[in-house]
Amino acid sequence: MKFQSIKKLVMLALTVTAFVSCNNGPTLQTYYVDNELKPGFTTFDIPTSFIDVDKVELSEQQEKAYNSIDKLNVLAFKLDDNNTDVYKIELENVKTILTNPKYEELMRGGNTTDGKFVVKFLGDIENIDELIILGNANDKGFMVARILGDDMNANDLVSLGTVMDKIDFEDTELNGFTDFFK
Repeated sequence: MKFQSIKKLVMLALTVTAFVSCNNGPTLQTYYVDNELKPGFTTFDIPTSFIDVDKVELSEQQEKAYNSIDKLNVLAFKLDDNNTDVYKIELENVKTILTNPKYEELMRGGNTTDGKFVVKFLGDIENIDELIILGNANDKGFMVARILGDDMNANDLVSLGTVMDKIDFEDTELNGFTDFFK
């Protein structure tokens, strides 16, 4: 094979690789960045250290789950009388992003009257890198929460649900977040 042919083949391979790697479509990360400052949106980045679990007794499984979480990113869109059309478009945009096969579904629930939620993840069930929760309330808006961590386990994370009920959010910035959908 001639040197020119090899050179052309290498250039073609590099071009194809660059094109394919740049064409993965929108991601939640880019959606967050693109929308965090737009009207109607609110964002929160919450490190796990912000939640004081010292006052709550954790089982070994719950402690393992808590320690596997690095932070929580939340993007919320608050619905009002003036942004119903934007709400529908933005909710559909997030749903479209989450149809990417890299986001595996863990569970879903809710109803068409009050609202729905879906929980998806990146990674595998034993070693989750990112847990995504999309919830919408038809009269309030929607929220996308990204729980980021290392080797999170779905069963361990579920065990934290009972602990969250015992944590006092009244004197934290999270109280303002919980007021967002009231």
